[in-house]
Amino acid sequence: MSITQKEEKKVFGGRQMRFEHVSDVLNCMMQFSVFLPPQADQQSVPAVYWLSGLTCTDENFSSKAGAQRTAAELGLALIIPDTSPRGDDVPDDPDGAYDFGKGAGFYVNATQAPWESHYHMYDYIVSELPKLVEANLPINHQRAISGHSMGGHGALVIGLRNAERYASTSAFSPIVHPTAVPWGRKAFKGYLGDDVSSWEAYDATLLLKKSAGVALPPILIDQGDADNFLAEQLCTHYFTEANEVVGAGAQIRMQPGYDHSYYFIASFIEDHLRFHASNLR
Repeated sequence: MSITQKEEKKVFGGRQMRFEHVSDVLNCMMQFSVFLPPQADQQSVPAVYWLSGLTCTDENFSSKAGAQRTAAELGLALIIPDTSPRGDDVPDDPDGAYDFGKGAGFYVNATQAPWESHYHMYDYIVSELPKLVEANLPINHQRAISGHSMGGHGALVIGLRNAERYASTSAFSPIVHPTAVPWGRKAFKGYLGDDVSSWEAYDATLLLKKSAGVALPPILIDQGDADNFLAEQLCTHYFTEANEVVGAGAQIRMQPGYDHSYYFIASFIEDHLRFHASNLR
């Protein structure tokens, strides 16, 4: 349960840090980033876990989203894991594709060779990483979860499957119905095999449809209507329809003129952090 600090920068009175550790779940060395607000110098603080999208590492969000200013004001830690296992022994897509293998763990527990030895990102996010940060840093057991694109998919799935662990869930441009779109089908077939029924546990729209009558933590989704992945890969309307059918009460906001980039995330990350803060308290 030990971590090694590699970097630290002061920002908005808090500390932006990077750590590494040996992951038992992923069977490799992993790195993750953390922002600790100034309040963490006096007491333990709640945390928002941020899951990044395809090709990202633990550093994209911390350097591009501008989230630290609001997190410092609200007293929120930001926990930012990598998007896949890493290392020379970790298998990668043989064709070097960006949407499978390293940088594209899809937050599932792989069951197929050669991926099953390392690609257990679901268990890493839900179990191993919280235990690490809560044991080694001034972070308490209050958690919220958010993410972008592939990470938005991960945040919604993890939030829906672990409602008792997260006060709230949010997402930017999430892949809401991965069993129905090319990115998801490719990843699930590779990591989980041909049995499509095994894919359903990692599909937020299908999980939401099964949640009728279940009390869910608050959910907020922002999606730009100028996102070039919206029609083929993200398909927000599937989740919107399921939300209406089951009466889940999720806020789903279409934002005119915004695309898939970190400019979009930076524009609305304050809203998301304030949303989480209100539910964590």
